Amino acid sequence: MNYSIINNETPANYQTDCVVVAVFKNNKKEAELSAAAKMIDEQTENALSSLIKMGDFTGNKGSIEMLYNLSGIEAKRVMLVGCGDSSKFNSAALHEAMAKVGKRLKAMKIKQAAIWLAESVDDQQQAVQQVITTLSSCFYSLDDYKSDKEESDQPTLSDIAIASTNAEQTAMEGIGIAKGVEFAKNMANQPGNVCTPTYLAEHAIKLGNQHDSMAVEILEESDMQTLGMGAFLSVSAGSREDGKFIIMNYKGGSEGDNPVVLVGKGITFDTGGISLKPGAKMDEMKFDMGGAASVLGTMQAIASMQLPMNVIGVIASAENMPSGHATKPGDIVTSMAGKTIEVLNTDAEGRLVLCDALTYVKKFEPAVIIDIATLTGACIVALGHHICGMISNNDELSEDLMKAGDDSLDPAWRLPYNDKYTKQLKSEFADLGNIGGPAAGTITAGCFLAEFVDDDCAWAHLDVAGTAWAGKASTGRPVPLLTQYLINRLKREA
Repeated sequence: MNYSIINNETPANYQTDCVVVAVFKNNKKEAELSAAAKMIDEQTENALSSLIKMGDFTGNKGSIEMLYNLSGIEAKRVMLVGCGDSSKFNSAALHEAMAKVGKRLKAMKIKQAAIWLAESVDDQQQAVQQVITTLSSCFYSLDDYKSDKEESDQPTLSDIAIASTNAEQTAMEGIGIAKGVEFAKNMANQPGNVCTPTYLAEHAIKLGNQHDSMAVEILEESDMQTLGMGAFLSVSAGSREDGKFIIMNYKGGSEGDNPVVLVGKGITFDTGGISLKPGAKMDEMKFDMGGAASVLGTMQAIASMQLPMNVIGVIASAENMPSGHATKPGDIVTSMAGKTIEVLNTDAEGRLVLCDALTYVKKFEPAVIIDIATLTGACIVALGHHICGMISNNDELSEDLMKAGDDSLDPAWRLPYNDKYTKQLKSEFADLGNIGGPAAGTITAGCFLAEFVDDDCAWAHLDVAGTAWAGKASTGRPVPLLTQYLINRLKREA
């Protein structure tokens, strides 16, 4: 999809296949034309207001009305979009409206559309970004494995123009985030027999080859053995697929700048290992690499935008399978940090690959570490599927991440973290157990990871178990949150 910004043209004179304008409801619950809709109304001898007077279109949120070949304007079609109460029309409401618009545009046989909805939101930067990312999501599909694809069923829309003022930079950021989300979805939606640790490594290398500012290194299991990554290797031990440790080094900033490090859990399929999961919905465990997908997507986004900062993306990728070679409950393994871990449950494997990754990335002297993982079902119990959970040792980083989540409509919520929860990880025979019992599972998982982070390094853990996928498809989250955090950080430091 190609996106452009309209600065000084009116919807009545804009030549396109479809113009999209808003209709609101005022304080009296009566339909009210937006500024753009009024311009079209004036040029069409009150065609829009006449329709409203007849009561056929009320401006109710989510409603859509199509008008064709109106005299006096250039566009072939006018789409009226009901947006509800104008006083409540913010970026979140715009996102809802654009989801409806995208669905309708996708079904139409047109090549171009121009959208006059973002101008009705106070925060133009957020608004333009939401138009782009929401439309991109609407038009996303993965049908590589379908044999009955019909070319006639494919969307024909290729060009979107968005009315806004001085939003070219924001549009570029929105396009970058949209590309990153699409990349993440493409990785996560692959079946487990395709998306293996090797597959992720190959796509990381391919991404690095596309950008001169990014270098990619892959550590094999023999390298991890040398480094003493016993926790990581205990997870991949039961699979015939070798684990991969993927390092993507994006050097967009100055040579001496400490990098932001993103660490993604990349369990490309999680059976639970010997602690086997129930069969119901186990197919969704191909999404257990959602953290890794979000790191790949974020690296794609920042590289496409050429952000002038240093960011390192690390992915700890393995399959968790049961076999005669698999780690057993009660086994004790030694992490790269030298701490011993009693594996009380082999289905708590994500923290085992991540703890070695968090130890490894200390070599980069990071300014900030953020790890992302579909780590605990307990997070879904706590926060549902709307907000990702966060554990952090740093107030400023937490606030920055929550602001970025709010800005991008990809929210996070900070959960408590203290020694009382860490005590639940006590093991009878090792330094740590890999689970802390049924109570506060999301928090104790974060506390486990905190044991492998230096106290003086700003660190946050994002548990995206409830947000990385919806139903049977990836959401691409938290690429918007992570990318927005990096954009905000860059603007603050400028």
